Amino acid sequence: MEPSDSSATMPDSYEPTKPAVSGNATLEALDEVNDSPIEEVRLTVPITDDPTLPCLTFRTWVLGIISCATLGFLNQFFGYRQNALSVTSVSAQILVLPLGKLMAVSLPRKEIRIPGTKWTFSLNPGPFSIKEHCLITIFANTGSNSVYAVNIITIVKAFYHRRLNPVAAMLLTHSTQMLGYGWAGIFRKFLVDSPYMWWPINLVQVSLFRALHEVEVRRKGGLTRLQFFIIVLVSSFSYYIVPNYLFPSITALSFVCWIWKDSVTAQQIGSGIYGLGVGSFAFDWATVAGFLGSPLATPGFAIINMLVGFVLVLYVVTPIAYWNNFYNAKRFPIISAHVFDANGAKYNISAILTERTFEFNNQGYDNYSKVNLSIFFVLAYGISFATLAATVSHVALFHGRTIWQQTKKSFQDKFGDVHTRLMRKNYDPVPQWWFHALLLLVIAMSLFSCEGFGRQLQLPYWGVILAMALAFIFTLPAGVITATTNQQIGLNVVSEMIIGYMYPGKPLANVAFKTYSTISMAQAITFLSDFKLGHYMKIPPKSMFLVQLVGTLVSSLVYFGSAWWLLTSIENICNPSKLPDGSPWTCPGDDVFYNASIIWGVVGPLRMFGKLGLYPGMNYFFLFGAIAPVPVWYFSRKYPEKKWIRLINVPILISGAGAMPVAKAVNYMCWFSVGLFFNLYVYRRFKHWWVRHNYILSAGLDAGVAFMGTLCYFTLQYNGIRGPRWWGLAVDDHCPLAKCPTAPGIQVEDCPVFH
Repeated sequence: MEPSDSSATMPDSYEPTKPAVSGNATLEALDEVNDSPIEEVRLTVPITDDPTLPCLTFRTWVLGIISCATLGFLNQFFGYRQNALSVTSVSAQILVLPLGKLMAVSLPRKEIRIPGTKWTFSLNPGPFSIKEHCLITIFANTGSNSVYAVNIITIVKAFYHRRLNPVAAMLLTHSTQMLGYGWAGIFRKFLVDSPYMWWPINLVQVSLFRALHEVEVRRKGGLTRLQFFIIVLVSSFSYYIVPNYLFPSITALSFVCWIWKDSVTAQQIGSGIYGLGVGSFAFDWATVAGFLGSPLATPGFAIINMLVGFVLVLYVVTPIAYWNNFYNAKRFPIISAHVFDANGAKYNISAILTERTFEFNNQGYDNYSKVNLSIFFVLAYGISFATLAATVSHVALFHGRTIWQQTKKSFQDKFGDVHTRLMRKNYDPVPQWWFHALLLLVIAMSLFSCEGFGRQLQLPYWGVILAMALAFIFTLPAGVITATTNQQIGLNVVSEMIIGYMYPGKPLANVAFKTYSTISMAQAITFLSDFKLGHYMKIPPKSMFLVQLVGTLVSSLVYFGSAWWLLTSIENICNPSKLPDGSPWTCPGDDVFYNASIIWGVVGPLRMFGKLGLYPGMNYFFLFGAIAPVPVWYFSRKYPEKKWIRLINVPILISGAGAMPVAKAVNYMCWFSVGLFFNLYVYRRFKHWWVRHNYILSAGLDAGVAFMGTLCYFTLQYNGIRGPRWWGLAVDDHCPLAKCPTAPGIQVEDCPVFH
């Protein structure tokens, strides 16, 4: 992002005191007091540090591990439900503050010696510090981030109904979560030390930490940041019982469907859940932030890029493709993540999968039908292809020189802003051999989990190594995109395609390869993001490393244990047709994961996007993505005075609708509305308010939803106490015809037949 002009008048609590510099001051003296080149960082992150504050204390370990385990259980528990609830680390961040202060006033301060060693520690080293609080939140972050490998365990046991060795499953879970730490150690110089890699999402946390810990005098007629946070938290908590329990239908309101109750086309256009979502909206913060994250934490230029891409894909390309019947689109729903046969019915997987060997049955496939997708699902894969290619091209064109300069400066040890200099001055860095040793250990664990146990996961050793190489190559460019735009690029589609061509007909090999490549890169980026948070909060790097490592081990174990318990204790989990009425255990995310395993693993890309498939034209999206950033780069160089050109981020633009079809149109409509209002209008017209309250507002809304959602389930819904039975109790937008095909002669249950 280009550094912008800072013209805002800052409140006293944010304004750093800089010493006066005489006319004879050297450039080095000026450099010593300069701030971050990114305005949002200057407005949020202090440039001071107190290295005497306690960090990795007894309180940190106890509260951190409890937070990590609790969030891990809750997120896995709610992840299998129809209305998946993501409990973020903000919830723990709020709760542990009074607990930490209570421990600080109640625990004894006597030193305790560890038996057999010279090591001692204190249960209570003094007042509960902001650095302890930050490390506990890092613990909570590891528990709030889902464990992707659990999807493999779920589809094996609940969808394919096969046995899986629990030790192999547990090793898979641990190794996929920890592999990315090696890549993070290699690229931390570029993605953490660089002041231009500013990781916008971390500013929410920094702002909240300061609101919770800094002493602020309330201005006459105004509120302190902590008071504002409490008001937002209580309001969000109190209101969320309405969309969560009393009136769930307001999570997606689609008026077009209510006006034209008998029109399939009108409901396809107006449905916010099953269609294009024209005119749909919601009165629910979970709908706004549930799939796409908080729009308040995303820069305005990134929101505009996503909006342009979303409009082009959903309102231009998709309608043209559907109503011109490209790929027989009218035989299927306009938007769906399921697979279909040629007659518009859901695909019968047992007809093409050999039960004994769990491999593709070519004869059964030839006798049955090719796999068909909804037109939006086809385009979604094309968009994924283009996004990946555009990421590489965009980073090479716009950041290639900077990355090269950073590489040279990292060897010269002259790189960084005031925050980097403070960290280097006050704390020892993490030794590089820590990362290398951990990487070697996890590689060995990964090879054993796939090759051992009768190769239940079907993936040979060379597939594991190839997946690692893929993740290593893409960690840096994907990290640059995330660190500057708050939008993360995934490897799931390209990894599925690669292993699908090389090792077709084996669904578990496909998803295991995808997990090792995609998640090791994603974990590396998560690790680097948390390291940047520690960078802003001035946490010793070694303490950060240990907390991240232990937190990952704890969260992986909790996610695995929770999933295994639910999968073995709830009858017909993930099978809505056999579940009793009102049962929430429908596993929506795992359903999409399962269908992807069919497309890429069972059938394979050759029969989907190759010469034997229906969709080879989607491969041209790779070429489109590779060349799309070139015109933007050319005009940004030709017209450097037009700074808005450089804010066109082609990978983000192309992936504007990239979270669909898991996310719905109504999620996007609400997300764009809130994001544009706060990060463009409020940011420009009321910057003083934005500086003080924007990130606090985001944190308060998230925390209120999380607390009420958890409380409501365990006190009411868990005990079978449902909301009042009426029209608004359905978690639906009441657009049943939006799921219907419109091709003549196609018969689908509860849908009209066109002639």
